[in-house]
Amino acid sequence: MKNVKSIALATALAATTAMSAPTFAADRGEDIHAGDYSWMQFNYMYAVDELPGESSHDYLELEFGGRAGIVDMYGYVDVFNPSERTDSDKAGTPKIFMKLNPRFSVDAMTGMDLSVGPIQEVYISTLFHWGGGDANLYGEGAGDVNNASIGIGADVMVPWVGKVSMNLYKYYEMQAKDWNGYQFSMNWFKPFMNFDNGSFISYQGYLDYQFASDDDYSTTQTSSGGAMYNGIYWHSENFALGYGLKAYNDIYLIEDSAGFKSSGFAHYFAATYKF
Repeated sequence: MKNVKSIALATALAATTAMSAPTFAADRGEDIHAGDYSWMQFNYMYAVDELPGESSHDYLELEFGGRAGIVDMYGYVDVFNPSERTDSDKAGTPKIFMKLNPRFSVDAMTGMDLSVGPIQEVYISTLFHWGGGDANLYGEGAGDVNNASIGIGADVMVPWVGKVSMNLYKYYEMQAKDWNGYQFSMNWFKPFMNFDNGSFISYQGYLDYQFASDDDYSTTQTSSGGAMYNGIYWHSENFALGYGLKAYNDIYLIEDSAGFKSSGFAHYFAATYKF
């Protein structure tokens, strides 16, 4: 789904890292691979009143991420309506959506410690989305909505929450062949209740907000809009269950209207198996 959910620490390994002292580039010394790790998980998701359009549907998601040297990676692939239910709101729509979010550590590339105050590490950030949208947005048969972004990012320590990934991108619309405004994104993962068996409950989520965009592609387009996902999840070593409340405001720069809703709230339910 275009849920752009960058919960890059939603595994037991990453949660353990989040609850202990984080490892940053400044702590790696000459070995930029000293803190390498990777993770992968399958999610079965059900969305209720997802915007735009108040769509309710299920989907399968392969979610992955990690760190290898200079590269910090997050990504996922969604498969909509996996059982081909004819009554699904995703019946007859594009089947696959993919997101990749590689970030390249400036600290690791230069060998310099760029941390200052709450800023722990600095990145060149990239973001790619492919498929899963309105195939006719830029004209009949134009294809899925694909975009790419590049900008600057940082890991920032926030009171109570801990390490938060923050990124500011310049936004490029591939079909339109045009740079169009900016996007600010942030994500977080905060375990706040631990149990004797090693499981825990976390507050996890993300914010994606586009702004300073041209609104002349269509009469229903706005210059700003975005979404915020707020999830409460139970985690064990191999499983997770969660609920997310997602708030929308003119999502994907579509102006909210009585005929096509793009602002409001949606609900998400998740069941996860971790590898």
